[in-house]
Amino acid sequence: MIERNEYLSMLIGNKDRDVIKVVTGVRRCGKSTLFTLYIDWLKKSGVSSDQIILVNLEDLEYEDLCDHRALYTYIKEHLRPGSSNYVFIDEIQNCKNFEKAVDSLFMEPGVDVYITGSNAFMLSGELATLLSGRYIAIDMLPFSFREYCQSPVTRGKSRQECFNEYLRFGSFPYAAQLPRQNTDVLPYLEGIYHTILIKDVAKRENINDISVLESIVKTLASSMGSPISAKKIADTLCSAGRKISVNTVERYLRALTDSYLFYEISRYDIKGRQFLKTLGKYYMVDTGLRNLLLQGSSADLGHLIENIVFLELLRRRYRVNIGKFSDKEVDFVAAGSNGITYYQVAASVLDESTLKRELYPLQKIRDNHPKFLLTLDEIGAGANYDGIRQYNLIDWLTDGCQ
Repeated sequence: MIERNEYLSMLIGNKDRDVIKVVTGVRRCGKSTLFTLYIDWLKKSGVSSDQIILVNLEDLEYEDLCDHRALYTYIKEHLRPGSSNYVFIDEIQNCKNFEKAVDSLFMEPGVDVYITGSNAFMLSGELATLLSGRYIAIDMLPFSFREYCQSPVTRGKSRQECFNEYLRFGSFPYAAQLPRQNTDVLPYLEGIYHTILIKDVAKRENINDISVLESIVKTLASSMGSPISAKKIADTLCSAGRKISVNTVERYLRALTDSYLFYEISRYDIKGRQFLKTLGKYYMVDTGLRNLLLQGSSADLGHLIENIVFLELLRRRYRVNIGKFSDKEVDFVAAGSNGITYYQVAASVLDESTLKRELYPLQKIRDNHPKFLLTLDEIGAGANYDGIRQYNLIDWLTDGCQ
């Protein structure tokens, strides 16, 4: 089992704090395994088994607890009076009015509450309103490249071979244990995709026309890293004979981002220091899913590695936007605890005209924030263009440099 040390340390660091610990992320990204790792750590730290209550609301054994009163009653009956209790509820969104049960458990003395969910609405909606200031969110993603390189399927392979497979098959933890053939990985990815689409999107939003929903998903996947809007998607579908309103597309897009299948990234005017409302971009939670959806289509390597950089910046706890400077674009403006960092991403800049094109937007920015150009080119110790540092992408992913 590959330990998710970064996420695990966040749980350990917040143990017994008077806040609800909320772990969110796409299905099968490892949330349940994280609970298992943390429970093992608790037991090694002296917590007894009867102080730990674990309920998985995806398990038929707990189907009767998908009502907030039943859930609260069950857990209340299993609490150990006079001692610390650690309550874990997996896939909490399956319980109707779950926030009432969670809030009541939180108020019980000596109860440390941990929940997971596969839908962002639980944070943007009712839970955030009810528990304002009383929870911390741990946003979980599938494996980073460094974590992926610890999986058994990478043994004896070069970093380049591992990266090519990471790009092709994605980074879902279980998929990373399967033999590296389409016949092994793709059926598993297909199962994840359809579960997300039906359970986390269509069922929650009462969407009956799955074919239209899938058309929107494929439009987003094929436009990954390119500016797109709900109106553009609606126009594309209407021209293909599918009548759909902009409002409906916006609702579907919100459901797809709430399920963590896609992430929306807004544009930021670097010169004017303001966020722009038009023409954002969408990135997918896993490149393996994107390749599954677009089998037979020509893959744009540049956009695929952009997607990987975006997800890695999220893992490193950055707030990420697209940078706009006059008529030029910077791929990512990443805001973190140490300030702002600018990133430009390209497959290769060995061609001089391509190098000039990629450097130009960064050169126009006259502040002192760090600026990086990430490529797949082998450049040894890196290059520096008047303060703009070029790194090999695989080095950046594995070495943890800024």
